[in-house]
Formats: sequence, structure tokens, C-alpha cells
Amino acid sequence: MDFEEIVYDVERNVATVTLYRPEKMNAQTRQMTEEINSALDLARADDGVRAVIFTGAGRAFCAGSDMSSGPSSAPADGSPPPPPSERSGNITLNLFTFPKPVIAAVNGAAVGFGASSLLAMDIRICSTQGRFGFVYSKRGIPPESGATWFLPRIVGVEQALTWLYSGRVFGADEALKAGLVSEVVEPDALMDRANAIAEEIATQSAPLSVAFARQAVWRGLGASHPRELWEAESRMTRALRGSPDSREGVASFLEQRLPNFTGRVSELPAEVWDD
Repeated sequence: MDFEEIVYDVERNVATVTLYRPEKMNAQTRQMTEEINSALDLARADDGVRAVIFTGAGRAFCAGSDMSSGPSSAPADGSPPPPPSERSGNITLNLFTFPKPVIAAVNGAAVGFGASSLLAMDIRICSTQGRFGFVYSKRGIPPESGATWFLPRIVGVEQALTWLYSGRVFGADEALKAGLVSEVVEPDALMDRANAIAEEIATQSAPLSVAFARQAVWRGLGASHPRELWEAESRMTRALRGSPDSREGVASFLEQRLPNFTGRVSELPAEVWDD
């Protein structure tokens, strides 16, 4: 599939999605949103992809929605474009149900949509040049992309509201201290570190186990009782009992070697999530 505003690349079981409008600091457009969702669909369907990395081209990760695009962002059929919050939100909702680990490698400014879109990703690292801002209050608009659901669960209610109230832009050290990112590295080490994290998952962890863990953790944030997750875990245990991957996991441990898991995420049993 040909893309114009992102670059999609797969190497060694890791897909990298690079936001690619460097002259506009990778500001989000309707086309970029559609291309990101298409890339996620490709990665979802490809059992050879075991982890995904998101990053930006040039000096920014994403400077938010492109407010200069105006009418050019309207659909070709002449209908009005969806509001930015709806346009952005469908990416985070896609990420929320995505079955594979997603790593954010924040290379520069991540503001507005650029910051909110990170929240549905699993592991967030940034370079020392990382800058973040939930700037909605400064634009007279509400938060988007489910930020009011994700952000307090990641950094706590007080910190989330502090950032949302002020709309100020803050640096990598503050993001690290608050838990928005887990690591800060030098710019030239960012992608190497992101790939190291992704490749460890891709080469040493069973895809079905990882897919289940990702969905269980995200779904569990809204569970009313731990029994809901316990029951899902029990169903998954029954589904994987005696499977090739469960046998390989034991054999590789006993033989002190790297595992060769062959399970396909596309075969994750739907009944695991039955109520």
C-alpha cells in the first residue's frame, strides 16, 4: 500500500510507522489519520508483525492537528470533515483494541493530538528533545482522543488535571518524573532503544500470550471486579493448554535457548472475552 503522509516499514517482525510531514512538524491531517489506521490494519492482519513502533520524521513527533489545512481537509464527496476530536479519536480507539504491543519513540514535540495519541500506546520513550503539551484549554476546545480517560490512569488525576487545565508545554524530564514516559535517551539512541524493546518482545515472547496480556490490561482498567479478568485468564489458559507455544515455552526453558513461538495473533480465540 502506498502512503504519502506516513512511512510504513517492517523489519525483523517489527513494524515502524513514521509520521511524515516534516515540513509541517508532522501535523495531523485527515489523510494522515486514514493512513495511520490503514497501517494499523496492515500490522493487525500480518502475523509476521509482532510489535509496532510509532515515531516522527524530522524535529517533531506531531505538532497536533494541522489548523492551516482548512477546507482542503474536507472529504472528496463534498461532505464536511469530521471534527478534530472525532478524527483523532478513531486512532486511539483503534489502538485500544489493537492486539500487538505498541511503542512510542517520541523524537521531539508531541502536542495536542501528538500528545493524546501516545496515551493508547503501551510503552512510551522519548529523546531529550521530547516536548509534550495537552494544549486544548489554550485553543478553547475540549481534550480529544480519549485523553480524559487515558491520562489520569497513566499519571494520576491531579497531574492529569494540572496539565489539562494549564495547557502548558513541558519537557522530557517532567514527563519522565510523572510517568508519561518510561525512559529518556539521547536523540541518536532513540530508535535503537525503541527497536531493542520491540525486538525483545518479538523474539522472546509468545504472540498469543502478549496479545492476551495487552487486551486484559487495557480492558481491566474498566473492570468492576478482578473476577472479570480472572475468568478471562482462565479461559485463555484453557485455550492454550497443550498448544505448540505452551510446549515450546517449557522446552526452551529446560533447554536454555531462545523460544521459537509459532502461534498467530489472528487465531486469538474470541471466546476468551465472552462475558
